[in-house]
Amino acid sequence: MIVATAGHIDHGKTLLVKALTGVDADRLPEEKRRGMTIDLGFAYRHLDDGAVLGFVDVPGHEKFVRNMLAGVGGIDFALLIIAADDGLMPQTEEHLAILDLLGVRTGAIAITKTDRVTPARLDDARAEVEILLDGTTLENAPVFPLSAMTGDGVPALQAHLESAARSMAARPDSGNFRLAVDRTFTVAGAGVVVTGTVYSGHVAVGDRLLISPEGTPVRVRGIHAQNRDAQAGRAGERCALNITGSGVGLESVQRGDWLLAETAHAPTRRLDASIRLLNAEKKPLRHWTPVHVHLAASAETGRVAVLEGGSIAPGDSGLVQIVLDNPVGALAGDRFILRDQSARRTIGGGRIVDPFSPARGRARPQRLAILHSVRDAAPGAALAARLAQAVDGIDLGRFTRTYNLAPDEAAALWEDVRMIRVGSPPEQTGISPGHWDALRDEIVTALRDWHATRPDQPGPEEARLRRALTRKPGQYLFSAAILDLLHGKRIARDGVYLTLPGHRAVFSSEDTAIWEQVRPMLEEGALRPPRMLEIAEAISRDGRATERFLTRAARAGLIHQVANNRYYLPETLLQLAEMAAALARESANGLFSAGDYNKRAGIGRNLTINLLEFFDKKGLTRRTGNERTVIVPARDIFGNRAP
Repeated sequence: MIVATAGHIDHGKTLLVKALTGVDADRLPEEKRRGMTIDLGFAYRHLDDGAVLGFVDVPGHEKFVRNMLAGVGGIDFALLIIAADDGLMPQTEEHLAILDLLGVRTGAIAITKTDRVTPARLDDARAEVEILLDGTTLENAPVFPLSAMTGDGVPALQAHLESAARSMAARPDSGNFRLAVDRTFTVAGAGVVVTGTVYSGHVAVGDRLLISPEGTPVRVRGIHAQNRDAQAGRAGERCALNITGSGVGLESVQRGDWLLAETAHAPTRRLDASIRLLNAEKKPLRHWTPVHVHLAASAETGRVAVLEGGSIAPGDSGLVQIVLDNPVGALAGDRFILRDQSARRTIGGGRIVDPFSPARGRARPQRLAILHSVRDAAPGAALAARLAQAVDGIDLGRFTRTYNLAPDEAAALWEDVRMIRVGSPPEQTGISPGHWDALRDEIVTALRDWHATRPDQPGPEEARLRRALTRKPGQYLFSAAILDLLHGKRIARDGVYLTLPGHRAVFSSEDTAIWEQVRPMLEEGALRPPRMLEIAEAISRDGRATERFLTRAARAGLIHQVANNRYYLPETLLQLAEMAAALARESANGLFSAGDYNKRAGIGRNLTINLLEFFDKKGLTRRTGNERTVIVPARDIFGNRAP
């Protein structure tokens, strides 16, 4: 169990920790000289049954609240310390407010220095504490009057802490490994050591991790968990990890960084969050207020964008987007503290709702509805809520990172929540069955409307059909819906065009008559059809009118324009495409040259170049230097019109 002290300077925090553990947590020479805690101190007491009490002793001076905040993230138990002679002081109230904002619900109150006061003063101190705790997360915490100097009352607190440690359930080690770094140093012969609280997951000697937000890779050489040599560490423990990596030194990692699994590395500068402003604030929190943000052991500057109402009144809560000056590691559910621009007072705090919030549209009604639906939800409920609202589905890889789901946890969740999954991890989209059906129906309706307004055309290409939709689904989701509709035979593909099954473009009577003249010419020309001007002369029309007709015929899918003056029937192009496929199959490396193709087709060099470039454009072939390979079957592109 990790216990953090809290309270005003000189109220006896460090002395009490020493009385409880036998360890002086003031480790710095400056702390010894000045007789005050400046930075975090650590002490441990190992119990007979294997349980461990780990203490984080935090500074009580107003100047060192930043250091205090680095030590209270991820703790199990708060020990609020109040001197009986002084009573409530500014940092007492601020530290309690911080614990309350961080949601710390398990703790105890130590009224110290009882040897210095009368029984009446002690009764007054008790009454002050009761008033102070009212309405906070620690309002039901037990109170222990004691003197660390004489030892009076210390055994009762000791017994309570040991009982709490034994009864506290182990924190689940679900999620990817995340350790909030609060101290770094070097050990002779070992190298760099980082210490911190493990927020989630587990780690073992030999594991490969990243220093975030920089993304520096490291390997774990050794572990101390709860101040003992260990082969592994897990969520809820304080760990010291001996790390190594190319170029890794003390300058590579600092307080505020994370040491984490690669899959949990996702630095961000925009955070959607739910916050509460302290009652003690004299003014509302207004839009775009500059703040200091303390999350885990990090401290960054940024601004708060109020998403509803333009401001948040003292004592009220609201949704905000926090825009940071530097990236941090943050995930849904992480708690944080806000301090004012000068970093002199705590003004509020809250909980991350979405660590990857958008740069635009942050206050749109649809976005706010999503945030309200997931602000206090567990991953399963959040996924269901997001799916219900996201008409174009959600990025499951991003959802996995948002909620720090390990691969097996994500896989189990996908099975529990009813949805359609498109693609493969990590590029996978989830969409509700209702929204999936609506998307497919909209595609079919758009095709039907297209045919009704353009009866002389076979149908749109994929890109044009997507632009014709009322909503614009992501390309990946749209392509998956098209493929599903093709497999279900609700739509068909006519070369590069999409169409409803059975649809055929209808010419006007005049164009039909012209086509009856042109088609035999193209059939007779076969692999070397006549040029456009030759067609114009044969049908006794000028070149411009003939070109316009051939363009209409191409839109109708009757022919393909390969070059400015060359048009091919689809079945002829299929024959030419299969020649390319045959050359690729016959080649040892699957490649063929323009010369190879010209010899096979016998159509001349210039037409060969035009034709191969056309194949490249249509996606049949891919050029590599002066050679090409066939990348899709010829019939996938030119097969539907073949006899």
